[in-house]
Amino acid sequence: MISQQQNDLITRIGPVDPAGKLMRAYWQPAALIDELDGPRPVKAVKLLGEHFVLFRDEAGRYGLMDRDCPHRGADLAFGRLENGGLRCAFHGWLFDANGNCLETPAEPIGSNLCRNVKQRAFPVVERSGILWAYLGAGEPPAFPELDCFVAPDAYTFAFKGLIECNWLQALEVGIDPAHASFLHRFFEDEDTAQSYGKQFRGASADSDLPMTRILREYDRPIINVERTEYGLRLIALRQIDEERTHVRVTNQLFPHGFVIPMSTEMTITQWHVPVDDTHCYWYAVFTSYARPVDKQTMREQRLQLYELPHYTSRRNKANDYGFDPHEQATETYTGMGVDINVHDQWAVESMGPIQDRTREHLGQSDKAIIQYRRLLRQEIEKAVAGDKPLLVLDQAHARSIQGPATMDGIGPTRGWETYWMEVDVKRRRGAPWAAPVPAEIAAKVPHLSAAE
Repeated sequence: MISQQQNDLITRIGPVDPAGKLMRAYWQPAALIDELDGPRPVKAVKLLGEHFVLFRDEAGRYGLMDRDCPHRGADLAFGRLENGGLRCAFHGWLFDANGNCLETPAEPIGSNLCRNVKQRAFPVVERSGILWAYLGAGEPPAFPELDCFVAPDAYTFAFKGLIECNWLQALEVGIDPAHASFLHRFFEDEDTAQSYGKQFRGASADSDLPMTRILREYDRPIINVERTEYGLRLIALRQIDEERTHVRVTNQLFPHGFVIPMSTEMTITQWHVPVDDTHCYWYAVFTSYARPVDKQTMREQRLQLYELPHYTSRRNKANDYGFDPHEQATETYTGMGVDINVHDQWAVESMGPIQDRTREHLGQSDKAIIQYRRLLRQEIEKAVAGDKPLLVLDQAHARSIQGPATMDGIGPTRGWETYWMEVDVKRRRGAPWAAPVPAEIAAKVPHLSAAE
């Protein structure tokens, strides 16, 4: 249980809020590249509580600027792409991707007004199907060499979805290993051969046990949490019998991401990006270590739930998330269908726009959430003091963060500590692209290190 002041500190992300200052120290997903496809690559974007316009000019340069024209405040999201920039439809003022005013056509010939006008603009880069923006001061940080950024385009797929609640409660469901045994419980197991693109529907590594059965029958995991250079590592252990234990390794990627196994061949790197204090988008990059991603199938699967152009869920508060009491009694624990995104959305949106943490009672299974909040407060203090927070890297240190390692498999009850590392290393070494083995992991499995 925390105070209201503490809850406000770790949830509110406006420009003057302490957590907002922290968030502005990092690159933030602003849109999927797909969202600028089409004849008019201009999009209104709300990010960290501020309104922007994102566009791609005729030369292919990306720009992100304040949405209100500095002339008289008209909406630049309705502007025209022409003459090397974005032109306001009100009086024709033209701005390039860096916010420079190029023309003020209604002014007299020879006017110097344009030289004194500059729209606030921000750097934008493309990484793994996502357009990232840096809203902070000074030079942007380097991107860590995460698998999702290192893998070739053919081996990644990006998507997103809107959640109508504060970013923190959306993130915290992803670092809660215990909830999957209940929220995502299925009373019958599907054919694991049909699990492509679906979370918790395949079989765990080194077994033919479907994840749905493991989660259903072993609902009291032992949870270990470790501090890392990038955030936290979570290891959830579900003992099958004296010889076998299910091991699931996931990671919290500071400040608002996580990296989790989706299947034996694919991981999900996901960020919970604040739109404002009461809405967020999840952005995910699915990374394959075995074969090129079937992007068409992955996209079609997700468009069954999410509607364009805003990537809103068809199952939501307005229709009770599709709740069916008969299904709840006979098929799924929630009665809300088989898409776990709906389950997660219901859980976090049902807490309210900003969860009132002054009323909660945490237990042993919440240890990752407790440690993350402690870490978040610590890094907010650094940002406010002007110090460099966790995972704000310069180019010289970008390679210091690789991976991180994840896995989901059935290993030995005695010896699981190295088993999960071996599984991760073998998957990386067998990948058709150069998936780096994190130095920390390679050092702990020296019998595999020699093969590198």
